[in-house]
Amino acid sequence: MVELARAPAGDDWRLGSAGDTLNTAVHLARLGMPVAFMTALGSDAFSTGLRDAWEAEGLDLSLVLTDPDRRPGLYAVTNDATGERHFTYWRDTSAARRLFDLSGIAAASASAARADLLVFSLISLAILSPTARAALLDLGRAVRGRGGRVAFDGNYRPALWADAGEARSAHAAAMAIADIGLPSFDDEAALFGDADPAVTLARWHDAGVAEVALKCGAQGCWVGSRLSPPPHVLVPVDTSGAGDAFNAAYLAARMAGIAPLAAAERGHRLGGWVVTRRGAVPALDAAAPYADLLATGHATAGD
Repeated sequence: MVELARAPAGDDWRLGSAGDTLNTAVHLARLGMPVAFMTALGSDAFSTGLRDAWEAEGLDLSLVLTDPDRRPGLYAVTNDATGERHFTYWRDTSAARRLFDLSGIAAASASAARADLLVFSLISLAILSPTARAALLDLGRAVRGRGGRVAFDGNYRPALWADAGEARSAHAAAMAIADIGLPSFDDEAALFGDADPAVTLARWHDAGVAEVALKCGAQGCWVGSRLSPPPHVLVPVDTSGAGDAFNAAYLAARMAGIAPLAAAERGHRLGGWVVTRRGAVPALDAAAPYADLLATGHATAGD
C-alpha cells in the first residue's frame, strides 16, 4: 500500500509504501536473501513509484502483476505518546485484492510454488475473496509438496473482516498448512480471547504447526516453552512494522540454519532498531544491524 506517515514534527505527511508482508520482504532482501514479492499494482504513477522503490530495495518483481483498472491501497499511520501506531485505511478497491483474478496469475503461482519459503499473513487472506483465499492456501500446499516451507503470521485487523468468525475460520485454514507460525499475542487475544500465551501456543501446536514464535511485545517472544526476552529495554518512537522486522530476521536466521531461540534474538535486534525510528521500514543508517544478524555463525541445536 501507499503509506502516509506524519512527520516527526508538525502536520506535514510523508509518502512511502508499506504493508506487513512487504515490510518483511524488504527486510529479508536487506539481509541478503533472494526475495520475490507477489502482489498486484496498477499502471498509474503511484504504482510505478512503488515498483521503483521495491526494486531499489533488491526485491524480485517478476511476480508483481498489473491490474489496468485499479490502483494501490492507501493507509495513514499515526502514533500516540508511547509510539503505538493507529491506522486509517482506504483499500477496498486496491489492485492487490484482485491478484488471483488477473492475467498472469497461473504463471506467477507456478513460479511461487518453487519457493524455498512462502510467507503470508492473515491480512493477505483478509483482502482476498473466498475463492482467492483458497488459491493462496493451495499455493502453500504446493510449496510444501515440493519440499519448501510455509510461514504464517496471524496479523488480525478487525476492520478487514465481516466478523470475527470469518477471520477465525481463515486463521484455522492457514495454520493447517503452516510449518512456521509467527503470531502476536495481542492479535490472538483479540481474535480468540486468549488470556495467556500458553493458550495461544497450544492452539497453534494442536493445529499441527511444528514451530511457533509467539511475539509478546516488550516481554519478548515465546519459542516453544521458552521465553526469549529482548536484549535491551527500549523506548519506542514508532512501533509500526516491528513484528514484520522480527519475522524477517527470524526467518532469515532459520533459513541459515540458526536454531529457533537464537533466531528469535536476531528478530529482537532488528525489531528494536525499527521501533526506535520512524516508519514501518526505516531508512538505512549506521546503526542498522543487518550486516551482523547472520554473520555470527550457526547456533547449536539446543539453543
